[in-house]
Amino acid sequence: MALLLTMLGKYIFDPSLLAYIGDKVAYQARGRVMALMELGWSLSFLIGVPLVGLLIARFGWTAPFGVFAIFGALLLLGIVSKLAADQAPAKLPGERHSFFTILTSSLALNGLAIGLSISAANEVINLVFGVWLEDAFQLRIAALGATTAVIGISEFTGEFLVAGFVDKLGKPKTVMLGILLNILAAIGLTQAQGSTSAAVFGLLFFYITFELTLVSSIPLMSEILPEKRATMLSSTGASHSLGRAFGAFLAAPLYRIGIFANLAVAVGFNILALLALWTLTQRKSL
Repeated sequence: MALLLTMLGKYIFDPSLLAYIGDKVAYQARGRVMALMELGWSLSFLIGVPLVGLLIARFGWTAPFGVFAIFGALLLLGIVSKLAADQAPAKLPGERHSFFTILTSSLALNGLAIGLSISAANEVINLVFGVWLEDAFQLRIAALGATTAVIGISEFTGEFLVAGFVDKLGKPKTVMLGILLNILAAIGLTQAQGSTSAAVFGLLFFYITFELTLVSSIPLMSEILPEKRATMLSSTGASHSLGRAFGAFLAAPLYRIGIFANLAVAVGFNILALLALWTLTQRKSL
Protein backbone atom coordinates (compact mmCIF):
# COMPACT_ATOMS: atom_id res chain seq x y z
CA MET A 1 0.00 0.00 0.00
CA ALA A 2 2.85 2.38 0.83
CA LEU A 3 4.42 1.81 -2.59
CA LEU A 4 1.05 2.26 -4.28
CA LEU A 5 0.50 5.60 -2.53
CA THR A 6 4.06 6.69 -3.35
CA MET A 7 3.66 5.98 -7.05
CA LEU A 8 0.19 7.53 -7.10
CA GLY A 9 1.58 10.72 -5.59
CA LYS A 10 4.43 10.76 -8.10
CA TYR A 11 2.15 10.39 -11.10
CA ILE A 12 -0.13 13.15 -9.83
CA PHE A 13 2.75 15.50 -9.02
CA ASP A 14 5.00 15.07 -12.07
CA PRO A 15 2.59 16.10 -14.87
CA SER A 16 1.24 18.94 -12.73
CA LEU A 17 4.73 20.32 -12.15
CA LEU A 18 5.68 19.99 -15.82
CA ALA A 19 2.45 21.64 -16.92
CA TYR A 20 3.07 24.49 -14.46
CA ILE A 21 6.55 25.03 -15.91
CA GLY A 22 5.08 24.87 -19.41
CA ASP A 23 2.61 27.62 -18.48
CA LYS A 24 5.26 29.83 -16.87
CA VAL A 25 8.29 29.38 -19.16
CA ALA A 26 8.40 30.24 -22.86
CA TYR A 27 8.85 27.28 -25.20
CA GLN A 28 12.17 28.67 -26.46
CA ALA A 29 13.71 28.32 -22.98
CA ARG A 30 11.59 25.51 -21.56
CA GLY A 31 13.93 22.64 -22.45
CA ARG A 32 16.75 23.86 -20.21
CA VAL A 33 14.43 24.52 -17.27
CA MET A 34 12.78 21.10 -17.50
CA ALA A 35 16.15 19.35 -17.91
CA LEU A 36 17.57 21.07 -14.83
CA MET A 37 14.47 20.02 -12.91
CA GLU A 38 15.03 16.42 -14.02
CA LEU A 39 18.54 16.53 -12.53
CA GLY A 40 16.84 15.93 -9.20
CA TRP A 41 16.18 12.31 -10.16
CA SER A 42 19.77 11.46 -11.04
CA LEU A 43 21.18 13.35 -8.06
CA SER A 44 18.80 11.50 -5.76
CA PHE A 45 20.24 8.26 -7.14
CA LEU A 46 23.88 9.33 -6.93
CA ILE A 47 23.67 11.12 -3.56
CA GLY A 48 20.42 10.03 -1.91
CA VAL A 49 20.79 6.26 -2.28
CA PRO A 50 24.20 6.11 -0.51
CA LEU A 51 22.83 8.32 2.29
CA VAL A 52 19.82 6.03 2.66
CA GLY A 53 22.20 3.10 2.87
CA LEU A 54 24.08 4.78 5.70
CA LEU A 55 20.83 5.47 7.59
CA ILE A 56 19.72 1.87 7.23
CA ALA A 57 23.10 0.54 8.34
CA ARG A 58 23.12 2.77 11.43
CA PHE A 59 19.48 2.97 12.51
CA GLY A 60 17.61 0.16 10.71
CA TRP A 61 15.58 -0.17 7.54
CA THR A 62 12.73 2.09 8.72
CA ALA A 63 14.97 5.10 9.45
CA PRO A 64 14.88 6.71 5.98
CA PHE A 65 11.09 6.92 5.92
CA GLY A 66 10.98 9.34 8.85
CA VAL A 67 13.53 11.55 7.09
CA PHE A 68 11.46 11.37 3.88
CA ALA A 69 8.34 12.39 5.79
CA ILE A 70 10.03 15.40 7.41
CA PHE A 71 11.59 16.68 4.20
CA GLY A 72 8.37 15.98 2.30
CA ALA A 73 6.35 18.03 4.77
CA LEU A 74 8.85 20.91 4.59
CA LEU A 75 8.82 20.87 0.80
CA LEU A 76 5.03 20.76 0.75
CA LEU A 77 4.87 23.85 2.98
CA GLY A 78 7.37 25.59 0.74
CA ILE A 79 5.40 24.79 -2.40
CA VAL A 80 2.10 25.88 -0.85
CA SER A 81 3.56 29.19 0.35
CA LYS A 82 5.23 29.81 -3.02
CA LEU A 83 2.17 29.07 -5.10
CA ALA A 84 -0.42 30.62 -2.81
CA ALA A 85 -0.42 33.87 -4.81
CA ASP A 86 -0.91 32.06 -8.14
CA GLN A 87 -4.39 32.24 -9.51
CA ALA A 88 -6.02 29.06 -10.73
CA PRO A 89 -6.35 28.96 -14.53
CA ALA A 90 -9.75 29.76 -15.90
CA LYS A 91 -11.75 26.70 -16.82
CA LEU A 92 -12.15 26.18 -20.52
CA PRO A 93 -15.33 24.96 -22.20
CA GLY A 94 -15.31 21.20 -22.56
CA GLU A 95 -12.40 20.79 -20.15
CA ARG A 96 -13.76 17.51 -18.81
CA HIS A 97 -13.38 16.07 -22.30
CA SER A 98 -9.62 16.75 -22.36
CA PHE A 99 -8.63 13.10 -22.33
CA PHE A 100 -10.98 12.34 -25.22
CA THR A 101 -9.33 15.21 -27.11
CA ILE A 102 -5.93 13.56 -26.64
CA LEU A 103 -7.18 10.22 -27.92
CA THR A 104 -8.71 11.80 -31.02
CA SER A 105 -5.79 14.09 -31.90
CA SER A 106 -3.34 12.71 -34.45
CA LEU A 107 -0.68 15.10 -33.15
CA ALA A 108 -1.11 13.84 -29.60
CA LEU A 109 -1.14 10.20 -30.67
CA ASN A 110 2.12 10.65 -32.56
CA GLY A 111 3.66 12.19 -29.46
CA LEU A 112 2.42 9.35 -27.29
CA ALA A 113 3.81 6.84 -29.80
CA ILE A 114 7.26 8.39 -29.36
CA GLY A 115 7.10 8.00 -25.58
CA LEU A 116 5.80 4.43 -25.75
CA SER A 117 8.42 3.34 -28.29
CA ILE A 118 11.51 4.81 -26.64
CA SER A 119 10.47 3.43 -23.23
CA ALA A 120 9.84 -0.03 -24.66
CA ALA A 121 13.22 0.08 -26.43
CA ASN A 122 14.94 0.90 -23.16
CA GLU A 123 13.05 -1.67 -21.10
CA VAL A 124 13.82 -4.69 -23.28
CA ILE A 125 17.50 -4.03 -22.42
CA ASN A 126 17.07 -2.61 -18.93
CA LEU A 127 15.47 -5.76 -17.51
CA VAL A 128 18.07 -8.20 -18.80
CA PHE A 129 21.39 -6.33 -18.76
CA GLY A 130 22.27 -7.65 -15.27
CA VAL A 131 21.53 -11.24 -16.27
CA TRP A 132 23.46 -10.75 -19.49
CA LEU A 133 26.54 -9.40 -17.68
CA GLU A 134 26.40 -12.32 -15.27
CA ASP A 135 25.92 -14.94 -17.99
CA ALA A 136 28.43 -13.49 -20.45
CA PHE A 137 31.13 -12.27 -18.07
CA GLN A 138 30.43 -14.14 -14.78
CA LEU A 139 30.21 -10.91 -12.82
CA ARG A 140 29.49 -11.35 -9.12
CA ILE A 141 26.68 -9.63 -7.25
CA ALA A 142 28.97 -6.87 -5.95
CA ALA A 143 30.24 -6.12 -9.45
CA LEU A 144 26.70 -6.12 -10.80
CA GLY A 145 25.72 -3.69 -8.10
CA ALA A 146 28.58 -1.41 -9.13
CA THR A 147 27.45 -1.47 -12.75
CA THR A 148 24.03 -0.17 -11.74
CA ALA A 149 25.79 3.10 -10.92
CA VAL A 150 25.99 3.38 -14.71
CA ILE A 151 22.28 4.22 -14.70
CA GLY A 152 22.65 7.11 -12.27
CA ILE A 153 25.71 8.49 -14.07
CA SER A 154 24.00 8.21 -17.46
CA GLU A 155 20.85 9.95 -16.19
CA PHE A 156 22.89 12.85 -14.86
CA THR A 157 24.95 13.08 -18.06
CA GLY A 158 21.91 12.91 -20.34
CA GLU A 159 20.03 15.56 -18.38
CA PHE A 160 23.09 17.82 -18.29
CA LEU A 161 23.50 17.50 -22.07
CA VAL A 162 19.84 18.33 -22.65
CA ALA A 163 20.08 21.40 -20.41
CA GLY A 164 23.09 22.56 -22.40
CA PHE A 165 21.81 22.51 -25.95
CA VAL A 166 18.19 21.34 -26.37
CA ASP A 167 16.86 24.89 -26.76
CA LYS A 168 19.68 25.85 -29.13
CA LEU A 169 19.49 22.76 -31.33
CA GLY A 170 15.70 22.49 -31.13
CA LYS A 171 13.55 19.92 -29.36
CA PRO A 172 12.67 17.71 -32.37
CA LYS A 173 16.28 17.61 -33.57
CA THR A 174 17.53 16.73 -30.09
CA VAL A 175 14.99 13.92 -29.76
CA MET A 176 15.94 12.64 -33.22
CA LEU A 177 19.65 12.79 -32.34
CA GLY A 178 19.02 10.89 -29.11
CA ILE A 179 17.07 8.14 -30.88
CA LEU A 180 19.71 7.74 -33.59
CA LEU A 181 22.51 7.56 -31.02
CA ASN A 182 20.50 5.04 -28.99
CA ILE A 183 20.22 2.88 -32.11
CA LEU A 184 23.99 3.11 -32.58
CA ALA A 185 24.49 2.17 -28.92
CA ALA A 186 22.31 -0.93 -29.33
CA ILE A 187 24.20 -1.94 -32.46
CA GLY A 188 27.51 -1.32 -30.68
CA LEU A 189 26.50 -3.61 -27.82
CA THR A 190 26.29 -6.49 -30.29
CA GLN A 191 30.07 -6.13 -30.69
CA ALA A 192 30.79 -6.14 -26.94
CA GLN A 193 30.52 -9.87 -26.37
CA GLY A 194 34.19 -10.43 -25.54
CA SER A 195 34.96 -7.52 -23.24
CA THR A 196 33.45 -6.59 -19.89
CA SER A 197 34.70 -3.01 -20.19
CA ALA A 198 33.19 -2.66 -23.67
CA ALA A 199 29.88 -4.01 -22.42
CA VAL A 200 29.73 -1.63 -19.45
CA PHE A 201 30.72 1.40 -21.52
CA GLY A 202 28.24 0.32 -24.19
CA LEU A 203 25.49 0.22 -21.57
CA LEU A 204 26.59 3.63 -20.30
CA PHE A 205 26.23 5.07 -23.81
CA PHE A 206 22.89 3.30 -24.28
CA TYR A 207 21.46 4.80 -21.09
CA ILE A 208 22.91 8.27 -21.75
CA THR A 209 21.31 8.39 -25.19
CA PHE A 210 18.00 7.13 -23.81
CA GLU A 211 18.01 9.82 -21.13
CA LEU A 212 18.93 12.40 -23.76
CA THR A 213 15.91 11.32 -25.80
CA LEU A 214 13.52 11.08 -22.87
CA VAL A 215 14.34 14.43 -21.25
CA SER A 216 14.40 16.36 -24.53
CA SER A 217 11.01 14.88 -25.45
CA ILE A 218 9.30 16.36 -22.37
CA PRO A 219 9.35 20.03 -23.52
CA LEU A 220 8.37 18.81 -26.98
CA MET A 221 5.30 17.04 -25.57
CA SER A 222 4.40 20.14 -23.55
CA GLU A 223 3.77 22.15 -26.72
CA ILE A 224 1.89 19.65 -28.89
CA LEU A 225 -1.49 20.69 -27.47
CA PRO A 226 -0.76 23.72 -25.27
CA GLU A 227 -4.43 24.24 -24.48
CA LYS A 228 -4.51 20.71 -23.00
CA ARG A 229 -0.96 20.74 -21.61
CA ALA A 230 -1.58 19.03 -18.27
CA THR A 231 -3.66 16.24 -19.84
CA MET A 232 -1.10 15.81 -22.61
CA LEU A 233 1.76 15.47 -20.15
CA SER A 234 -0.25 13.07 -17.97
CA SER A 235 -0.97 10.97 -21.04
CA THR A 236 2.72 11.09 -21.96
CA GLY A 237 3.58 9.64 -18.55
CA ALA A 238 1.01 6.92 -19.15
CA SER A 239 2.54 6.16 -22.56
CA HIS A 240 5.98 5.73 -20.96
CA SER A 241 4.49 3.37 -18.37
CA LEU A 242 2.74 1.39 -21.10
CA GLY A 243 5.98 1.23 -23.06
CA ARG A 244 7.88 -0.05 -20.03
CA ALA A 245 5.18 -2.64 -19.40
CA PHE A 246 5.29 -3.79 -23.03
CA GLY A 247 9.09 -3.92 -22.99
CA ALA A 248 9.05 -5.84 -19.70
CA PHE A 249 6.62 -8.36 -21.20
CA LEU A 250 8.97 -8.96 -24.15
CA ALA A 251 12.35 -8.80 -22.40
CA ALA A 252 12.58 -12.29 -20.87
CA PRO A 253 11.19 -14.25 -23.86
CA LEU A 254 13.56 -12.37 -26.15
CA TYR A 255 16.52 -13.08 -23.90
CA ARG A 256 15.81 -16.80 -24.13
CA ILE A 257 16.66 -16.40 -27.81
CA GLY A 258 19.71 -14.31 -26.98
CA ILE A 259 20.74 -10.75 -26.16
CA PHE A 260 20.88 -10.03 -29.89
CA ALA A 261 17.11 -10.45 -30.02
CA ASN A 262 16.65 -7.85 -27.28
CA LEU A 263 18.97 -5.44 -29.07
CA ALA A 264 17.23 -5.97 -32.41
CA VAL A 265 13.81 -5.28 -30.90
CA ALA A 266 15.19 -2.17 -29.16
CA VAL A 267 16.38 -0.90 -32.55
CA GLY A 268 12.95 -1.67 -34.01
CA PHE A 269 11.13 0.31 -31.34
CA ASN A 270 13.49 3.24 -31.88
CA ILE A 271 12.77 3.19 -35.62
CA LEU A 272 9.05 3.37 -34.81
CA ALA A 273 9.79 6.37 -32.57
CA LEU A 274 11.66 8.06 -35.43
CA LEU A 275 8.71 7.52 -37.77
CA ALA A 276 6.30 8.96 -35.18
CA LEU A 277 8.59 11.96 -34.65
CA TRP A 278 8.88 12.60 -38.39
CA THR A 279 5.10 12.43 -38.79
CA LEU A 280 4.62 14.81 -35.88
CA THR A 281 7.06 17.41 -37.21
CA GLN A 282 5.48 17.25 -40.66
CA ARG A 283 2.15 18.23 -39.16
CA LYS A 284 3.26 20.85 -36.64
CA SER A 285 6.26 23.15 -36.36
CA LEU A 286 7.85 22.67 -32.95
